[in-house]
This record gives sequence, C-alpha cells and structure tokens, in this order.
Amino acid sequence: MGQSFTDPALAKPIGVIVTPSGQVLVCGGKYPNFYIIQLDSEGKRKLATLATDMDGIVNPWSVCYNRHTACIIVGLHKNSIQVFNAQ
Repeated sequence: MGQSFTDPALAKPIGVIVTPSGQVLVCGGKYPNFYIIQLDSEGKRKLATLATDMDGIVNPWSVCYNRHTACIIVGLHKNSIQVFNAQ
C-alpha cells in the first residue's frame, strides 16, 4: 500500500510534481483558499506552504519547478501563470 498524506488545508489537490531534489509540490484548493505546498520526499510531512491566494494563487491547475532558474511556475485558471522564486 502506498503512502498517504492528509492535512486540513489540503483541499482538492490538482497538480503534483517531484522536484530534482525529491521534494513534492502540490497545488490546489477550493474558493477562497488556494495553495502551493511542499512535502518531504516521501510525501509524509508538510515542509512549507510556498504560496496561497494571498500571493495571487487563484484556481491553480498545474505546478512546475524549473531547476535552472530555481522558480516555481503555477498555471492558473484564467489563462495566466504565476512565477515564484524558490530560493
């Protein structure tokens, strides 16, 4: 059986990726609370909330990590993206 992570803030996860260092990034949420969170490499423990609706994350659909620029790129519902520096 695989590992499972639950958190009260984790509502409707829609985008999940694994960074080159093995950490898991998850985007999702439900109006009015949206988020990008970071989990450990085993997906067992929340390391950080990287961004929320207060940072401009509204209806996230995808998340990507660019290792060359150390940026997190979030695809949003209204034909736009948000770029965050991950350092």
